[in-house]
Amino acid sequence: MATPERAASATATTISEEMAGRAEAQGLLTLGVEEEYLLVDAVEPRTVEAVEEVFEELPDDIRDSVQHEFLRSQIESASPPQLELRDLHDSMTRLRAGIAGAAERAGARLVAVGAAPASGPRARIVDAPRYHRMRESFGDLSPGAGLNGMHVHVSVPDPETGVQVLNHLRPWIPILQAATANSPLAGGHDTGYASWRSMMWERWPTVGPAPYLASHEQYETLVSDLVASGAMLDKGMLYWYARLSANYPTVEIRIGDVCPTLDDTMLLAALARGLVATLLREVRDGRPASNVPHPLLMAAHWRAARDGLEGVNIDMATRETRPAWRLMRQLFDYVSPELERHGDLETTTMLLNQLRSRGTGAARQRALLSQQGTVADVVDWLAAATRGER
Repeated sequence: MATPERAASATATTISEEMAGRAEAQGLLTLGVEEEYLLVDAVEPRTVEAVEEVFEELPDDIRDSVQHEFLRSQIESASPPQLELRDLHDSMTRLRAGIAGAAERAGARLVAVGAAPASGPRARIVDAPRYHRMRESFGDLSPGAGLNGMHVHVSVPDPETGVQVLNHLRPWIPILQAATANSPLAGGHDTGYASWRSMMWERWPTVGPAPYLASHEQYETLVSDLVASGAMLDKGMLYWYARLSANYPTVEIRIGDVCPTLDDTMLLAALARGLVATLLREVRDGRPASNVPHPLLMAAHWRAARDGLEGVNIDMATRETRPAWRLMRQLFDYVSPELERHGDLETTTMLLNQLRSRGTGAARQRALLSQQGTVADVVDWLAAATRGER
């Protein structure tokens, strides 16, 4: 739930002249990632309102890349923009390790999970004017301990082109969402959904697929109309699954749950960049985007939330239901030329095969429970995975 009031750093950081020059000369796209995390007790699986204590313990070298989230049991990180996937991985490794260490010094643990697995007290909102206005305007749309997502920022040359990329992105986002599914548990039980966060998140009035838009002017007019309607306080509350960043020259793909491991995060980030780069070529070639009906997109997003990659989803080209992994493979094959051009193909191939063998975060949590594990065991595993120890 990123806000315009966040520190002007991390993903917001202006890229260096050297990076900008290289990106322009080679036609490469920069990449940045935001992740939201849950804070849980050091021993028990319940969440804790420890964000202020964690901030006091943050190392100086990452402090500017860490922000508050909506609730006191949450915290958020945002990487600087990068060209190289390995540099993004290094940056996110430092951020996760630094925040996790600060959480431990504050008597808590950092957990990358879409929704709180265990029962616990309702968390209070962070004491910030904007968050108080959100609670006054929208009531109790974010109960419990908080919902934690991952957002990928990919550079685009200009807003007009960005809007056309958004149109082309619409059919592909459900399968990316399925790959992030990492919140099957809530309140100590299996919800029946691979991503319970997705179902809870949809209660906000502007959550959903971006509409098919004719121009950047139409985009801006619609955003202004939504603010005027009261459905949003400002541009930061445009919670479409893909949007133009309100502050930076990027398309922001708000994919789904935060992933348990950085390997999963890097896979989804690389696929997102490969997809945007592929679609940019289609826009420049004058290929029109398929105007997929909104109800069909909603159905695909529901299937992504329910099944993750372990079930089925909708092939938007044929309107037929197919195994989600087959659709993921289609996406990978489609963007492979751009993965190779950006130097990501070998790494992404390995990470995709790894995800195929391990399953999504939701599948891994359920596998642990099926082995006579408890919700506490799941939270222990998530905390270790967040730190890179699993």
